[in-house]
Amino acid sequence: MEKTGDVVRQTLALLVDNEPGVLSQIARLFSRKGYNIEAFAAGPTENPGVTRITIDVLADEPHTELLCNQLRKLYPVHSVKWLNTDTSIYRELMLIKVSAESGAVRNDIIQLANIFRAQIIDVSLETLTLGITGDAEKMSGLVNIMKEFGILEIARTGVVAIERGKATINDISKESGEFSYGKNVL
Repeated sequence: MEKTGDVVRQTLALLVDNEPGVLSQIARLFSRKGYNIEAFAAGPTENPGVTRITIDVLADEPHTELLCNQLRKLYPVHSVKWLNTDTSIYRELMLIKVSAESGAVRNDIIQLANIFRAQIIDVSLETLTLGITGDAEKMSGLVNIMKEFGILEIARTGVVAIERGKATINDISKESGEFSYGKNVL
């Protein structure tokens, strides 16, 4: 698929049935359309039968709208929302393990961690592991500072996002009857 226009990172939020195979269906849709999922996070919602998925993809606006429409057609998808960066809150979790061979180095790392509001998760004689939550710029800033000490390992979650204020993911464009049709037949 040819990509035209301003290709930027777009964030989609989905509510899907919590059942085997759903993630595979969603990944196949992105693959068929020629898009790579840049970040992916999934977790339970207030309803145990429903999972919320946040997906980041590089796409322009027309293709993002096409992806949203295609996702809405999938049987296990309840709702799809294209999140606007101006009206949404984005967070990510990162664990970063750095070399800390001496007490002076550990103190320097702890002071820098406090500036970034990172937490000390684990301490050993040779390493410190920090945990930080925030946006991508905050994560990059901490990584750049910690390179001086020697980064041993990084683990990052995908982005999770939610709209500010009263707006929710509940998709009013997909009628409940349309979604429920045939579910109780089998």
